[in-house]
Amino acid sequence: ADFDAKKKRKVAKIYQALNSDPIDVATLRRMAISEGGLLTDEIRCKVWPKLLSVNTDDLPPLPAGKELREDSKDYQQVLLDVRRSLRRFPPGMPDDQREGLQEELIDIILHVLKRNPQLHYYQGYHDIVVTFLLVVGDRLATALVEKLSTHHLRDFMDSTMDNTKHILNYLMPIIDQVNPEVHDFMQSAEVGTIFALSWLITWFGHVLSDFRHVVRLYDFFLACHPLMPIYFAAVIVLHREQEVLDCECDMASVHHLLSQIPQDLPYESLISKAGDLFVQFPPSELAKEAAQAAQVERTAASTFKDFELASVQQRPDTVLRQRFRERLRGEERLRGEERTKSILTKPRTNRFVKLAVMGLTVALGAAALAMVKSALEWAPKFQLQIFP
Repeated sequence: ADFDAKKKRKVAKIYQALNSDPIDVATLRRMAISEGGLLTDEIRCKVWPKLLSVNTDDLPPLPAGKELREDSKDYQQVLLDVRRSLRRFPPGMPDDQREGLQEELIDIILHVLKRNPQLHYYQGYHDIVVTFLLVVGDRLATALVEKLSTHHLRDFMDSTMDNTKHILNYLMPIIDQVNPEVHDFMQSAEVGTIFALSWLITWFGHVLSDFRHVVRLYDFFLACHPLMPIYFAAVIVLHREQEVLDCECDMASVHHLLSQIPQDLPYESLISKAGDLFVQFPPSELAKEAAQAAQVERTAASTFKDFELASVQQRPDTVLRQRFRERLRGEERLRGEERTKSILTKPRTNRFVKLAVMGLTVALGAAALAMVKSALEWAPKFQLQIFP
């Protein structure tokens, strides 16, 4: 009963924010982040457009699918991906209804790509689009996805993977700030960050089997800074600290463990934790470490290909690992010297002082506000123009 009362209060607050003039977007963001998110799809249809500042009074009609398909260089790939997306539709949905939605899904994707030739389709994009289609229907989904693709997802839609890799490079510095032991273990295992790639580029839509959890995360991500999904990825790894440390310390084992995402995660507490970490260690502060991680990542990424080939052919990969180690040893030496320098100049206690000052756990209200602010003036503009 207490839960129902809380839910009722939240619904009332959301509608009050929607009906105020001008619309109270800050409150809507806070509601989307706080426990339970936006609660129902009916509310999401009203709030998601506000979070993305999309005007719903003026939605363009969808073009006929036939011309779109004939003109598009991506049609074949999109068709393949959408056909494979059966498990993204509610179990028990009649086939003809699902097939109708899959056709709509293809049209939405091709429409957005046609209108924005600077965007490049990537595998996994359809996992994001289908979430919007199922929640808000095709016309509104098209408008929301187009806005999202030119903002939050912009980096994933470049012609190269460079910016996506750059975002993945924030993962280890976040983990290092919270749990140096897990960070160092993962570095020793040389696991890299590829395991989190599909989480990041599908906003976890591809890896979580329960649709309710997916839309709850979308509430959160839509209300926050574009880098929030990488903070959430870090929080999942940190949540699994014990499993990670109990794992064999080698690339194959740790990669395998981490890429199998548990389905019973405590979503609400992880969302709250990701919000806290964002406030404590905003992207602008991690930019330097992320750029350094990129240096190391280059080695790891080029070796990952060899590693995949080796494991596919079931060959012992000792030769490969030896090669990798030699290459890493040189870098380790340099990094070791760097590290000693930075440990001497910047003791870890700083961090705890800072946490104490901020209050050990930042209330999510504050987190939401900080995100709204920092979303405007964020990140390493001086170093890498991440968003145009």
